[in-house]
Amino acid sequence: MNPPIKSTPLVAPGHTRPVTHLSFSSIQDDGSYLLVSSCKDGNPMLREWTGDWIGTFLGHKGAVWSTKISLDGSRAASGSADFTAKVWDTYTGKPLHSFPHNHIVRTVALSPTASNLLTGGQEKKVRIFDLGRPDADPDFLFDSNNNQSHDGTVKSVVWAGEHTGVTAGEDGKIKWWDLRTRKLTTSLGFPNPITSMELSLPTQRLVVTSGNTVAFIPVLPNGQGTHSLALPYSPSSASIHPILQDRFVTGNLGDEWVRVHGMDGEEKEVLKGHHGPVHCVEFSPDGEMYASGSEDGTIRLWQNTPGKSYGLWQGTS
Repeated sequence: MNPPIKSTPLVAPGHTRPVTHLSFSSIQDDGSYLLVSSCKDGNPMLREWTGDWIGTFLGHKGAVWSTKISLDGSRAASGSADFTAKVWDTYTGKPLHSFPHNHIVRTVALSPTASNLLTGGQEKKVRIFDLGRPDADPDFLFDSNNNQSHDGTVKSVVWAGEHTGVTAGEDGKIKWWDLRTRKLTTSLGFPNPITSMELSLPTQRLVVTSGNTVAFIPVLPNGQGTHSLALPYSPSSASIHPILQDRFVTGNLGDEWVRVHGMDGEEKEVLKGHHGPVHCVEFSPDGEMYASGSEDGTIRLWQNTPGKSYGLWQGTS
């Protein structure tokens, strides 16, 4: 028996401060995909699927908390501590729109056709902007009459299908909104603040972390059950394998390791390499690797199947 091949991460340098968020694009027409990273240095970076740097989006004047790529790969949106959300052309790197807010923007999401933008943050309000009319005032998604979307900072917004937005807050609530009527349709409560919520497009699930719980929730509430697990630590972020759906990866702020778990919660692997807590993890859309971003300012790319030739990894098989 040969010992299992250890995963050797590729390190993607360039950021000068902690990495706060990572997001992969969908697989593009040519089979490739993109990775965008958010950082407290205020400069989101766009990379090839290999991890190679393509360019940096320059224009924010404060930490960037969230950046996401449109389905077709042509646009990126970012939310920042400079009280703005920006929309960028990913081919030229130029900013197309900048939308002012009254407080830190923690999370952004582009609609499937990149015609609208959702934002949320410290104001506890979720806004919806029409990118076809960027000078128009945004609409708000308000729960009841208190002029708020959540009773705490909005930590994540995702666009689920053409007409549904999902928001998660430090109030422990996940809320589904009908974006045609701007009305709340349903909500789900956790006993602890939501620390992350990411849309796994291939599996049509929301991956949520809260306290020491990781939950896998159908993106459109359709009676299918939520799968929740209690972990022996508090994950900062989690991501499910997009194809096999048999494992998930996590980061956490209590140590510097990336962990791989089976869907029963069993710890399969502990990956060491970062020199600071891990803020964010995300599987690539083909499931061949996952990325982690850390307080240490680096992004590390890890192979799902060490030893296989893929991207910049020269396989042994």
